[in-house]
Amino acid sequence: MKRVLFLASQPYFQWRGSPIRLGFDVRAIAENGFAVDFLTLPIGEDKPVEGVRILRAPNLFFAKKISIGPSPLKLAFDVVMFFEALGMICRRHYDVVHGVEDCGLLAWALARLAGAKAVFEKHSDAGSYKTGLLIRAYRRVERFVMRHADAVVGTGPALVRQVEELGCGTPAFCVSDIPSSLVEPDPGGTRAARRKLEKAPGEIVATYVGSFASYQGIDLLFESVPVAVKAAPELRFAIVGGTPEEIAARTAQMRAAGCEDRVSFVGKIPPDELPCWLAASDLLLSPRIQGLNTPLKLLDYLKVSRGIVATDHPANRLILDETVARLAPPEPAAFGAAVAELAKDGPARDALARRCRALVDEKYNFRVFREGLRTVYETVLENSSK
Repeated sequence: MKRVLFLASQPYFQWRGSPIRLGFDVRAIAENGFAVDFLTLPIGEDKPVEGVRILRAPNLFFAKKISIGPSPLKLAFDVVMFFEALGMICRRHYDVVHGVEDCGLLAWALARLAGAKAVFEKHSDAGSYKTGLLIRAYRRVERFVMRHADAVVGTGPALVRQVEELGCGTPAFCVSDIPSSLVEPDPGGTRAARRKLEKAPGEIVATYVGSFASYQGIDLLFESVPVAVKAAPELRFAIVGGTPEEIAARTAQMRAAGCEDRVSFVGKIPPDELPCWLAASDLLLSPRIQGLNTPLKLLDYLKVSRGIVATDHPANRLILDETVARLAPPEPAAFGAAVAELAKDGPARDALARRCRALVDEKYNFRVFREGLRTVYETVLENSSK
């Protein structure tokens, strides 16, 4: 059996896009017939994956959390992980070293030392991060890895195009994200979630799922609430995600805007429970304003077939168009107006919802995801035998 060393300096498991995908990555690789050693950070919940050995770097920095994107702490952990992985490749043979994001450089270096193939997986657009010395260095390193890896996996077509535009000939594959859970919503769970979401009969519940990171359009979302509830008083906004500190700050913002009673903060919901909460909603929101990668939330939204309101941004446009979503300019007044309009138009919501699930069944599911990674690995290993 061929072996894969999978490297990711991200928390596993944690309730957000990249860590969720990591679990699907290693599960798919294992189901494709490989023995997988998954080396990751000493941060996150324990979530075993069948056929995968999960190993954690030592917590030399006593870290309890780590920010999204490149950071000095993540760089320090990358150094630790490199030496941990170096010991691993000295003890056993690996056929492929697969590195995610900033671990791409580690994967390339270790693969060359081990005589293995290097796969670099790209989840985000480095250009979307705030500028600075560390970010500029990260972009240069990323370009180097894209030029020299044996294959690059992008989570969306725009990320694959970044590889192709280098003109370096590195094989680049789009393996799109999939919904964050393979669980389907059940009627009982959906009814229970609706009882928790709806505070009064007849409310129209508009739900946002995700982190409170700026690229998600979180400021736009909360600034749009007063606009939307003024036009559609029956609206209730449900916010899934956020830390206690973030929720407290946004609660104060809504209180100052006079909308505190129209916004419910649900907190974080485990991925396998999320489908019922989404199915219990009337509208689902994606206010993304930055990035070239597909917002994972959109796939969860499509899966449950509900009306979607999204900003008319390239990230949302990767999988949405006017046949499945109401797309609005990325500014608070326009977004709030679009939410209110769809809240008042039940037939329009139903028409959009009917087209959603077909996309998931055709393109965005675990079977397609697993086969996409199978193609990547077959390509790099076939090249090694020539």
